[in-house]
Amino acid sequence: MSTMTMPFKEPRGGRRALFLVTIALGVLLNPLNSSMISVAMAKFEHVFHVHFTTASWLISSYYLASAVAQPIMGKVADLLGRKPLFLLGLLLVTLSCALAPFAPSFTWLVVFRLIQSFGSGAIYPAGMGIVRNVITDRQAQALAFLSVFSSGAAAFGPSIGGVIMNYLDWKGIFLVNFPFVVASFVLALFVLPNPPKGERQSVREVLREIDLPGIALFIVAIATSLVFLLSLTDRPTWWALACGVAAFATFGWREHTAHSPFLSLRFFKQYMPLTWVLIQFTTVNIIFYSIFFGMPTYLQEVRGFGSQETGLIMLTVAGFSLITAPVTGRWVARSGSRPPLILAAVFMTAGSLLLLTLHTKSPVGWLCVVLSVLGLSNGFNNVGLQTALFRTSPREVISTASGLFQMSRYMGTILSTVVLGFLFGARLTTAELHVLAVVLACLGALVLAMSLRLPRKA
Repeated sequence: MSTMTMPFKEPRGGRRALFLVTIALGVLLNPLNSSMISVAMAKFEHVFHVHFTTASWLISSYYLASAVAQPIMGKVADLLGRKPLFLLGLLLVTLSCALAPFAPSFTWLVVFRLIQSFGSGAIYPAGMGIVRNVITDRQAQALAFLSVFSSGAAAFGPSIGGVIMNYLDWKGIFLVNFPFVVASFVLALFVLPNPPKGERQSVREVLREIDLPGIALFIVAIATSLVFLLSLTDRPTWWALACGVAAFATFGWREHTAHSPFLSLRFFKQYMPLTWVLIQFTTVNIIFYSIFFGMPTYLQEVRGFGSQETGLIMLTVAGFSLITAPVTGRWVARSGSRPPLILAAVFMTAGSLLLLTLHTKSPVGWLCVVLSVLGLSNGFNNVGLQTALFRTSPREVISTASGLFQMSRYMGTILSTVVLGFLFGARLTTAELHVLAVVLACLGALVLAMSLRLPRKA
């Protein structure tokens, strides 16, 4: 039996704002910790005496664990109850951040980072499931509010990390989570609705109903496939490809025959509008993170900008999403997701093509204009696609759908690193940037086609 199939009494006025702040303080933890740690990589190399390739596992493992954890935790939230899982996620983040500063080795630091990923991975699908069931009036504006928090956390994470590192060293990267976690946990206890008594299942019932073999196969399939994709930039690990194909095939058979499948492949066929939203979100994130990760490298290695100058220029990408998100919320409420998503696709395609105008002596002002065009699309996409997800997902599977939505984000992120590895791996010049521009423009055109096929009805 799924939980929370009936909507709760909707909060109004100040209680509505407090409700959204409670969810926002939780959901910002994942993007904050995925971006903030980038400024501490050199410090980790020095403290734990590892090379950059080894240190980068703090980032790669976090994305990998998030990609796997989100749909699993979403399924658990649909069965166990969303508020309990939201609180459990906050406790896991607390545990990891309390232990990480005392990690005796780099391996233990990675383990604590994985716990943090699973904790924050539980918070998002549980929190968005609660929003879907509780907020019905001005839902798009509520999503825009949450988008400002999550986008702002990702955008300003490196800046926050830099300030924290200056005063508290690398340990502060973990300690800074405590104010957000404590505030969200205390508020959640009193503000978030409890699951109805007849709908929340016990842990024993959840374990009996949930498909543990299917989850295990899913983890192996995703992990080995991503290991193979990440290896394409250097030396392909063919064993990972073989394991991934075998695991996916076995997973498909298992889910087809299981009495209570974890993620039946019929799910995607049954909810085809939802499946297209997931595909579109994956493609959008390939484009966005190819710019978000690729341009700083180009600006520093080819154009010779310092890290501080690069960070200020890159704010034009992330900063504009904070401006467009509230506007998009009102637009979606009035006209539906289709118009802003079409405009976002146009901006992404046009911005990608404008990269072709850049050269080694392009003025900083023009660089900011080009990146601003790409940045404008981010707010439109975040709110528009999240709303489209809500409109295409039944209430009883909304946490599972939200988990898959976040998994799509991380799949797009990882695929963007594969694209950048192919183009920027051997050498980096403006010519390689122009090739990237063409690739991203083609993907932008694909996103535009998917946006045009969305229903016109608001």
